[in-house]
Amino acid sequence: MVSASDFVGRDIISIKDFTRDEIDYILRVAGEMEPLAKTGSDMLKGKIMATLFFEPSTRTRLSFETAMYKLGGSVIGFSGPEASSIMKGESLADTVRVVEKYASIIVLRHPAEGAARFAAEYANVPVINAGSGAEEHPTQALLDLYTIVREKGQIDGLTIALMGDLKYARTIHSLAYALSLYKVRLIFISPELLRMRREILEDIRGRVEVYEQTSIEDVLPEIDVLYVTRIQKERFPDIAEYAKVRGSYRIDLAILKKAKKDLIILHPLPRVDEVSVEVDSTPFAKYFQQVENGVVLRMALLALVLGAIKE
Repeated sequence: MVSASDFVGRDIISIKDFTRDEIDYILRVAGEMEPLAKTGSDMLKGKIMATLFFEPSTRTRLSFETAMYKLGGSVIGFSGPEASSIMKGESLADTVRVVEKYASIIVLRHPAEGAARFAAEYANVPVINAGSGAEEHPTQALLDLYTIVREKGQIDGLTIALMGDLKYARTIHSLAYALSLYKVRLIFISPELLRMRREILEDIRGRVEVYEQTSIEDVLPEIDVLYVTRIQKERFPDIAEYAKVRGSYRIDLAILKKAKKDLIILHPLPRVDEVSVEVDSTPFAKYFQQVENGVVLRMALLALVLGAIKE
């Protein structure tokens, strides 16, 4: 039986560190946070969150900060390495050991894979991974699951397609691992160059049905949830390779004529041109709702990890 005490002081590094029961518990607490997102609360009064973002961020950083403020806590931190002593040669380990003296919890985004787990080894306060290179983004996966539950009522039984950059998109990696804990059918749609990482496929095959495709047209009528990502230009070691796959997919009103009437389209944002703006005003589009859901989900995580939720 999962309880709130299971999360107190816990690092949130990888979605693979959680069971399905633990994820379902987090999603339930997120639902309980929705009224507090409107009224505010003082349950984290006196707590300080440090946001250490070594990469650009809009939604993740601002939603974490909004979540902390809505729970009555305070926020310190920086939104780029140029604003920190990293520019003077300070190591990540030393940065973490310094910041923990100021904060109750650290939220870290870093371009290096494994950076969040490395930081957690040095920190004596909880560390939340807000994105580590092309590896994982566990809190994005949790808010994606929360959005699916809110919009579809459940996760089990759905056919879910993950489309776009499956190789470098860390949101995709965390979401694939999370969905493998449920009774779903997964369709991975990508160019050959951007296929899902082989180690992830090996991990989740056997737990769920998995299919790989290069085209969306044939499978679109079967899909309940379409999760789209942009091509991650900044992750490519060779810009010539990026040029080969840029603009591989585009979701617009014409292609959506083949979709189920109750299809929902998710996107971690930012988007470039992979989802046309004409889709925004349709019932399919749920990506801006994802943004709102990110606040309540992160409120739940902060409250749980900092011990503010009582049984």
